Amino acid sequence: MTSLRERDGVAEPGGPDQPPLKPGVPTARTVRGGVELRRSAEALAKAEGPHYTRNRFVPVSIVTGPLLAALSLLLWPARPAAHDIPNDVTVQAFVKPEGRTLRVLVRVPLIAMRDMDYPKPGPGTNSGLLDLARAESTLRDAATLWVADDVNVYEDDVKLPYPRVADVRAALPSDRSFASYEEALAHVTGDRLPASTEFLWNQGLLDVLFEYPIQSERSRFAIEPKLARLGLRTITVVRFMPPGGAVRAFEFQGDPGVVRLDPRWHQAALQFVRLGFVHILDGIDHLLFLFCLVIPFRRARPLVAVVTSFTVAHSITLLASAYNLAPDARWFPPLIETLIATSIVYMALENIITGLPSAAGAAGGRPQLERRWLITFGFGLVHGFGFSFALKQTLQFAGSHLLTSLLSFNIGVELGQLLVLLLFVPGLSMLFRFVVAERTGTIILSALVTHTAWHWMTERFDVLRRFRFEWPTVDAVFWVGVMRWAMIAVAALGLYWLMFGVLKSGRPARDPASSQTSS
Repeated sequence: MTSLRERDGVAEPGGPDQPPLKPGVPTARTVRGGVELRRSAEALAKAEGPHYTRNRFVPVSIVTGPLLAALSLLLWPARPAAHDIPNDVTVQAFVKPEGRTLRVLVRVPLIAMRDMDYPKPGPGTNSGLLDLARAESTLRDAATLWVADDVNVYEDDVKLPYPRVADVRAALPSDRSFASYEEALAHVTGDRLPASTEFLWNQGLLDVLFEYPIQSERSRFAIEPKLARLGLRTITVVRFMPPGGAVRAFEFQGDPGVVRLDPRWHQAALQFVRLGFVHILDGIDHLLFLFCLVIPFRRARPLVAVVTSFTVAHSITLLASAYNLAPDARWFPPLIETLIATSIVYMALENIITGLPSAAGAAGGRPQLERRWLITFGFGLVHGFGFSFALKQTLQFAGSHLLTSLLSFNIGVELGQLLVLLLFVPGLSMLFRFVVAERTGTIILSALVTHTAWHWMTERFDVLRRFRFEWPTVDAVFWVGVMRWAMIAVAALGLYWLMFGVLKSGRPARDPASSQTSS
């Protein structure tokens, strides 16, 4: 039996009884009928004639693969706009308990609810139009798949059952019925748009009324919206309307987790303790300022005095800002950020120049320690405004417990500072004991902090100088603000006198001679 096949009069060796091809002779490999055949280049040259070249035997997949891929990319149709994820989506919602029913009114842009088969009018019309006469079932499906499935509601920490879609309406972009709960409810339960309305679905709005069964309208409610998938940046605005109470507005981005619409005092306190703790650990500028305070003062008494001064000062301005006593001008936040960076630069340079001793209780260290108290107190007032900027967006979750939430946030900040001190103080002590001399290490560390804070200061000053400062109008409102700030200044001076006047005078002075004897 032969394993040779004739093709154009040329024998193709490939069987076991054929001698192997000479080493180094190029071959072309093909598969025919499940049998791999090899042909020598010389045999193919004889068969193909003078037009044969070795470059001809490039595998087809290497040549045609990239060409086909490029052609497919060029000829592939663009993705339809219906599947594009919108950049910014705003969801509006009202939550109102009434008797044994919790009503939730929601408005969502239709373009955010993708992959829905919206009915179109007949042929010859704009393909972007929505056939309002046949859109009822599709709109209900969109409300279920894109809203109800991604919103959980809780009554007294118990998850409520799946809501009933009481009604849906398609709304034009110019509709303003969601300005109030009463207008929104009347719109959703009222007349529909005429079927002849030219309604572009990718510009329209979907209004939905969900109804949840509840035990009592006096219960404590919470909501967990998971609507981030509606857009690249989703903002949800919720207005809760408790029975007999004022409207509480919430605004959050993405998926905020469980939001308690009417928290108890201990729930608000725990939440704000956590927020304060996380904020101080995330605020690298506050940590660097604290680090500069710790470098020269690592013994208990001077350390407690300096940190207490900082704590009391930032508590004053934090509370003042929370009660809207701080300036609301646009230049004020960048000014505070610039001053915070300046405070770090100053503290670091002071550590380098003056070389405050860590044993600040010595005879020569007491005046320096008292001076550091005063400077820390002044800069603490500035840092308190910085804390208030981070707190401003989260005070909406305090409910009716504003003061409790503020104090809890402050406690969280202090707990975070305590954790940082527990890490900084032993670390610096070990560094100065085993690695580098204290004075040298203080200069090196403070120089690194100065370098970083200097860049922050210049960058923030560049932002600040873009704002135009305008002198306030001298009127009754102006003088009311002046009186408020005068009261705050008096309170700050009173606290400072209490801390550094009364407490210092009540502490017995140390005898230098006895100090030298004990040493």
